[in-house]
Amino acid sequence: MQDNRFYPFEEIEHKWQSRWAERNLFKTANDGKRPKYYVLEMFPYPSGRLHMGHVRNYTIGDAMARFMRMKGFDVIYPMGFDAFGLPAENAAIKAAREQGIALDPAAFTQRCMDDMVAALKRMGYSYDWDRFLATCYPEYYKWNQLVFLRMFEKGIAYRKKAAVNWCPDCDTVLANEQVIDGKCWRHTETTVEIRQLTQWFFKITDYAEELLNELDNLTGWPEHVRIMQRNWIGRSDGCLVNFELADPRPGEDKNLPIFTTRPDTLYGVTFMVIAPEHPRAFEMAKGTPQESAVREFINRVAIQDRSVRTADDREKEGVWLGREAINPLTGDRIKLFTANFVLMEYGTGCIMAVPAHDQRDFEFAKKYNIPIKIVIRPESEKTISQQQKTYIEEWLRAGMPDDGSGMKGAFIEPGILHNSGPFTGTPSTEGIGKIAQYVADKKIGNKTVQYKLRDWLISRQRYWGTPIPIIYCEKCDAVGEREENLPVVLPTDVSFDAKGNPLRTSKTFIDTRCPKCGAPAKRETDTMDTFVDSSWYFLRYCDPKNTELPFSPEAEQKWMPVDQYIGGVEHAIMHLLYARFYTKVLRDLGFVKCGEPFKNLFTQGMVCKEAPFCPQCNTAIPVNNLTDGKCSRHCCNVEMRSVKMSKSLGNTVDPSALINKLGADSLRLFILFASPAEKELEWSDQGVEGASRFLNRIWRYIMANKEALREGKRLCAQSPFNPNENEAAKKLHRMTHIAIGRVTSDISQRFHFNTAIAACMEFLNGITSFEIKEDEITKKAAFEAVKTLLLLLAPMAPHLMEELMEELGCEDSIATQPWPEFDAQAAAFDEVDIVVQVCGKIKAHLMIPAEADETFVRERALADTRVQQALGGKPIRKAIYVPKKLFNIVV
Repeated sequence: MQDNRFYPFEEIEHKWQSRWAERNLFKTANDGKRPKYYVLEMFPYPSGRLHMGHVRNYTIGDAMARFMRMKGFDVIYPMGFDAFGLPAENAAIKAAREQGIALDPAAFTQRCMDDMVAALKRMGYSYDWDRFLATCYPEYYKWNQLVFLRMFEKGIAYRKKAAVNWCPDCDTVLANEQVIDGKCWRHTETTVEIRQLTQWFFKITDYAEELLNELDNLTGWPEHVRIMQRNWIGRSDGCLVNFELADPRPGEDKNLPIFTTRPDTLYGVTFMVIAPEHPRAFEMAKGTPQESAVREFINRVAIQDRSVRTADDREKEGVWLGREAINPLTGDRIKLFTANFVLMEYGTGCIMAVPAHDQRDFEFAKKYNIPIKIVIRPESEKTISQQQKTYIEEWLRAGMPDDGSGMKGAFIEPGILHNSGPFTGTPSTEGIGKIAQYVADKKIGNKTVQYKLRDWLISRQRYWGTPIPIIYCEKCDAVGEREENLPVVLPTDVSFDAKGNPLRTSKTFIDTRCPKCGAPAKRETDTMDTFVDSSWYFLRYCDPKNTELPFSPEAEQKWMPVDQYIGGVEHAIMHLLYARFYTKVLRDLGFVKCGEPFKNLFTQGMVCKEAPFCPQCNTAIPVNNLTDGKCSRHCCNVEMRSVKMSKSLGNTVDPSALINKLGADSLRLFILFASPAEKELEWSDQGVEGASRFLNRIWRYIMANKEALREGKRLCAQSPFNPNENEAAKKLHRMTHIAIGRVTSDISQRFHFNTAIAACMEFLNGITSFEIKEDEITKKAAFEAVKTLLLLLAPMAPHLMEELMEELGCEDSIATQPWPEFDAQAAAFDEVDIVVQVCGKIKAHLMIPAEADETFVRERALADTRVQQALGGKPIRKAIYVPKKLFNIVV
C-alpha cells in the first residue's frame, strides 16, 4: 500500500519520462517562429557511468533550457559524446584483458554511451535526442576530414618536426599523461625519450591577434576565463635578434634567432639557453664531449610538467651543449646551454641570457660560474626600491663593479645604460627603442610582435581517433584524399599487441593509390587530436542528419551562436580556445557566418567531498593508501579535507543509488540548492534528504487540499481572481508575485538556482499558513499560489511538478506552459516595517504606509512611548532615515 506521506517518485518519474518521449516534447524544429535560444553543456567523454560532476553540469543546463522554453523561446538543447581518444582506447584494452573478450574500441565505446544515455534519461533531462551525435561515428568524423583537406589546401594544416615522448619498448609516441616519473605507463622500468618526429599542425598563430582582440567582445564570459586566454595567447612587443653560432659545421644553420622584450640589455648577454624540446638542442651537441650529458638531460627534463619546471622557486638546472655563439653587438663568444627554465613555447625557443638584469638568468649564472656583465646602473640610490636594494646593497657599496661582485640578485629596475657602446649614458627605458632600431638598421634583427601561443599539434600516434586523410606518394609527396572518398574509415583488422601505432598493422588501411598519379602509395597513420572533434560539434547539432554538408548555412544562421554554454573552468584554455579558432577557420572557408561560437559562458564549480589529506604529501590520498589511519608513505596522521570527487580517491557518490533511494528530482533539487552554481558544492547526504523532505511536503499539501484547489481552478476559469476582496488573499497574492520576481531574477540574471529554490521554500511556508475556506476568493487565491509554485519549480524538479499539475486538473504538460508574469504592483507592500533605533539600538518596530515620507515616519517614531523612554528628554543631534527600512535617532 502506498504511504501517502511520500510521493511515489519511481512511478512518477518513469511515467513522465515516457510521456515526454512519446510526445517528442523537447524536439525542436529548424523552422520555429519564436525567438531562438541555444543551451549547451560541454559534451561528455563516454566513461559509461554518470558521476556527480556530470549531474551538476547537466542539471544546471536542463533547468535553464526548461526555464527558457517556458519564457517563450524555441530552445535547442542537444546531447552527444566526445567519444574518441586515448582514454577510451585504453579502457577498451583493459576491459578486453580483464573480461577475456575480443578487443573492439567501437563496441566498447558504444556500450558506454548506451549506459550513459540511459542514466541521462533517468535524470529527466530535456534533450532533443533526435540531434544526438557521437564523434566516433564515420558520419561525424567525415566532416573533420573534409575541413582538414580544405585547411591543407589553404596552408592552415601543415607538417613540421616536433618533440614527442617516445617509449622504446612500445615503439610509439606517448601522451604526457602516459609518462609517469619519467617512465612509460606500460613499461614501468623503461625511461621515456624525447624524439623529433614530423607531425601535423594547425596554424592557430595566424589567428592569434583576432583571438586576443575579440576577447573584449565576449562580455558574457567570466572575466577570469578571458584573462586566462589572454595570458595563454601571450602577446609581447619586442625585437627579434639574430645571434650566430661560433664555428658552425659545414651545412649547419649558423643562425640562432631570439626574441626579447629587453633589447636595452643586449650588450650584457653572457650566455644563451635553448629549450630542451627545441629540434636543434641535441643536434648541436652531437659530436661534442657533451653529447651524452645533453641527451640524458633532454630526456629527463623535457617530459617534466611545464608549469612546475619553470616555477620561480624551482631550482634552475641545465647543461652546456659544448658549443658557443657570438653576441652580435659585442662580438663576444658566449656559451650555449639547454636548461629547464626555457620552453619551446616562448619566443623562438632560444633565449639570450643577461644575468646582471634578470633574476632567473642570475641564479643560473651563479650556479654554473658564468660571467656577469653590468649594462644598467641605477640613476641614484634614491631611485632604487627598498626591495631591490636588499639584493644589491653590497654591490652598491663596492662602487657597482662591472662584473656584478657583491650582487645577491639581479638589478631589474630602470636605470642608465652602461657598457653599452654608443648607448652608454642613455636612460634604459629610452634604450629599449633605440637599440631595437639600431639592430634593425644593422640588419641583425627587427621589431616584431610575438605570441606565447604555438601552433596546434594535432597528430596522435594512436588508433581511436579521426584518421588524417593524407596519402604519401614517392612522386607526389603528401596528397589529400579525394573528397568523394570520405570518410577514410578506421579499419578493424588491427593488432593492439604489436609495438607502435595499431593502424600500422592494417594492410587494408595503409596500402592505397595516389589520388594524383595513381601510383602505389601509403596512408597517413596518425589520427587527429580529439580537441578537433570538440571544436565544432555545436555546429553539427544544428543540422545533425545532413549527409551533404557538415551543416546547412540556414541551420547555422538559425541557431548560432550558442546563447549559453556551460562547463568546467578547466576547459578555459584548450577546448574553448580551439573552438574559437576552428569557428574562425570555418568562417574563412565559407562554412559559417559567425566568428565566435559562444555568446555566454558559465563555468560551474566542482562537486567536493571529504577525503584523507596528507600534510607531508601535500595532497589528498586514496583510502587504500592508509595504514592504521596514517599515510602509508610518510606514516603520519592525515586530516579530512573537502576535495573534488574522484574515483581514485574513493570519495565519490553514485548518482544511480541516490536516484533509486530518493528520486531524480530530489537529487536535482539538492544539486541546484546546495551552493551557488559557480561555487564549489560540498556534498551532504543530509542535504539530499532535506531536498526530498521539501518535495514530499509539497506533495502532501496538494494531495490533502486537492479538491479545494481543483475547485479554485474551476472558479478561476469562470471569473477573474480579484485578491483585493480579502485581506488574507491579498497577502498571499503579494507573496505569489514576490516569489515570481525573486525566482525569475535569480535564474535569468545570476544562475542562482539556490536562492530561487530558497524563495520557493519561503513561498511554500506562506501557502501552507494560508487558510482555505469555503468561500470562492480563498480557493482562487490558493489555486493561483500553488499553480505558481509548481511552475516556478518546474525547471528544477520537473517530474513531481508535472504530476501535481495533473492532479490539479491541468491537462497540458507543465513544460509547455508559460512562465508566470511578474506584477511589481501586486508585489508591493501597502505597509512596511520600519525599524526605529536610538543611538544604533533597536527600540521599536512601526508599521508605516509604504508611500509615507520622512516627516510622517519621524512624527510616528517620536510619538512612540518606547522611543520616548529611550530618549529620556535628551536633545536630538540628528536623525538618519533609510526609506522603508530604518529610522535612527542620535542624541
